[in-house]
Amino acid sequence: MQIIEPGRYYHIYNRGINSCNLFEENTNYEHFLRLYEKYIHPIADTYAWCLMKNHFHFLVRIKEEEEVNLNDLPNPVRVQNPDRISKNIKQPHLYFSHLFNAYTQAFNKKYKRHGSLFERPFKRILIENELYLKYLVYYIHHNPVSHGFVDDMLEYPWSSYLTIASPKKTNLKRKEVIRWFDDLENLKTFHQQEHDLDKIKHLI
Repeated sequence: MQIIEPGRYYHIYNRGINSCNLFEENTNYEHFLRLYEKYIHPIADTYAWCLMKNHFHFLVRIKEEEEVNLNDLPNPVRVQNPDRISKNIKQPHLYFSHLFNAYTQAFNKKYKRHGSLFERPFKRILIENELYLKYLVYYIHHNPVSHGFVDDMLEYPWSSYLTIASPKKTNLKRKEVIRWFDDLENLKTFHQQEHDLDKIKHLI
C-alpha cells in the first residue's frame, strides 16, 4: 500500500465493495461531503472531486504538518504514537479511513445493512508531474458524462465543476485550479472539448 506523504498531490478514488452503490439518495451525497469536510479538509487541500453512485474521485494535496491547524482536526490525540507524523497528527491515510468508516456506519444504520461498504484499501496514486493536474481535473469532472449520467457536466450536481464555475465561497482550491487553465473561460473551453487521456492513464 502506497504511503500518503505530506506536500504531495494524489488522485484518491474508490468504489463500493462488489461495485455496490455508495449513494442511494441526495442525503447520502450530502452526508458524505459533510464528513469529508470534517475529516479531510483539515489535513488536505482539495482541487477537484466527483461522487458517482458507486464510486468517487478526489484530487488532493496533503498539507505539510506546519499547514495543519490542530484545532481543526477531528478529535486530535495528543500523545506520542509511532503511527503518527507527530504527537498531534495521525498519518494522512488514517483520516481517510475515519471518513469511510463514519460514512459506512451511517449508511448501514440507515439502510439496515452490515459489513464493509468500500473496497479496501482505498486507491491512491501519486501525481508527480504538475502538467497532468489539469487533465486529471478534466477526467474527474467528465466522469458523469463518460458514464452516461448526463450530457453536460453542468447538469451533474455532485462534482466540483459547478463550484469552480461559481463565485460562491468554498474550501475548494478554486483559484489554483483556474490558474492551471490560465483563466475561467479557458477552463470551461477545455472541459467542453474531447481530450486524449492516454498521457494520464497511469493515474486513472
